[in-house]
Amino acid sequence: MAMVETSVPAHAAPDETAHRRAARARARLARRWWRREIVGSVDYANVVARVDAEAGLSPRYLFMVVMSAGIAVLGLLLSSPAVIIGAMLISPLMGPIIGLGFALAIFEWREVRRSLSALALGSALAVLFCAMIVALSPLQSVTPEILARTRPNLFDLLVAVFSALAGTYATIRGRGETIVGVAIATALMPPLAVVGFGLATTNLAVFAGAFGLFMTNLLAIALSAAIMARFYGFGTELSPQQTRAQAGLIIAVFVVMSVPLALALRHIAWEAIATRQARSEISQHFGPGARVSQLEMDFAARPLRASAVVMTDRFKPGAEAAIAEELLTALGRPADVRLNQVVVDQDFSRFEQERAALEQSMAADAETVGLARALAAATGARVEDIAVDRSRRIAMAIVSPGADVDFASLRAAEARLAAANPRWDVRIVPPAGFLPAVAFPAGVADLDPAGLAAVEDIGWALRRWQASNVQVIGRVASSADGPAGGAADLAQRRAEAVLSRLGGAGVTGTTTTDLPGPLQRAAEREDGLAQFRSVEVRVAPAPPVALAPVIVPAITEQPG
Repeated sequence: MAMVETSVPAHAAPDETAHRRAARARARLARRWWRREIVGSVDYANVVARVDAEAGLSPRYLFMVVMSAGIAVLGLLLSSPAVIIGAMLISPLMGPIIGLGFALAIFEWREVRRSLSALALGSALAVLFCAMIVALSPLQSVTPEILARTRPNLFDLLVAVFSALAGTYATIRGRGETIVGVAIATALMPPLAVVGFGLATTNLAVFAGAFGLFMTNLLAIALSAAIMARFYGFGTELSPQQTRAQAGLIIAVFVVMSVPLALALRHIAWEAIATRQARSEISQHFGPGARVSQLEMDFAARPLRASAVVMTDRFKPGAEAAIAEELLTALGRPADVRLNQVVVDQDFSRFEQERAALEQSMAADAETVGLARALAAATGARVEDIAVDRSRRIAMAIVSPGADVDFASLRAAEARLAAANPRWDVRIVPPAGFLPAVAFPAGVADLDPAGLAAVEDIGWALRRWQASNVQVIGRVASSADGPAGGAADLAQRRAEAVLSRLGGAGVTGTTTTDLPGPLQRAAEREDGLAQFRSVEVRVAPAPPVALAPVIVPAITEQPG
């Protein structure tokens, strides 16, 4: 039995030894291939000279930094992607960062200090130059291009890593012209320009977010460049202890960066899901005949705020509360839902029937065709989309939603056409959307001529939307709003003044106030105080007065 028991390890040991020898042989073959095909194909002297030439300070480097920063900040203020890409193309910051990566790969501390000095001076110069341009510019609003560079996430880290690997490969292999494309992907200069914008406007959130994106790109590029340089044989003279320390440092930095960036990406994904969920809940509540437009989500509000315009065939009281309950169940967070319900007639079968019945007679009626053409010219609608009811002598145009709609101009156009066609009831229905604010002078609760005109525009729009119940919200600026008592009292009196004026047109409603908070004060620094000395009017969730439908067959022009 003893001989049988000892015979197993006696036979296993040679097999294990052979296996280890084969593994070592394969490793030696892989190392020989790596030295011959990878390391042996690199012109180290040429690569080091090229990296060294681009990594340090020079008049050309500083000049190109300033030019790139100027182009970038102007593109951001204009929200022009084409101009921003131009800044990426000429940005010279890639050179010092690649130099920093090579210096870290070989533990050349003199080159580390040289590259960091060039980066620090170039970055500081870019930030200060951008801040100066923003301070002198009349445009200081936060544009979508600026916002896009204030929330770094895990995808930004991956973009920087891939770009650095491609850039280092191009540098080592002598294909430096592709660095331009890499610079576009990495986008080092636009985040710096946004840092300058945040500095000039004292916007800490923008400043911190953009600086975080720049540091993400900088560290990811430098460390990825170090990894690629080691792969191509730079730093082979380092001891095993130095190599382990180097690898541990790189892994630790990437882990530290990845955790908050992954959490940020998760939050962005949640916001996208929440927006989709809000749109879905609103659509389901109003049914397939309704249309949801201008949905805006404010995730910074507590509770989160969802605002939208809903065009529906009938008004639904209590819709905001019901949708808020559904969102609480779906998202696990309370929501403040604010809806503007615009009631439209959707009896399309009647529409088509009357269109067919009256098409021939309308084509022959020069007065009807002329009025339809005039309405189309005044509203930008097509002639065939103008609704005309010859029996009741009603002509109506529904203005399509669009940017910068002027309610006063539409009301004036309606009045002008009504005067020119006294036998017709001419109606222009403004686009579904939020009503214009009523502005007040500082410290004043009485309507001036401009405010009275704005209230008249609002009353006209409410009549056209068949809405008679409103909520009136008074506001004040957080400072410099005059000596007329407390903020709450001034805001309330402004709201009451507007509601009283609307009441003369048969509109009822309630008043409330929206007093200044931290978000308003931040917005005031960017956009000024004037827009917050105002009153906002919203359609309240109450059923409108029943009126006869007004959508009627559209005019159709005939040739000649």
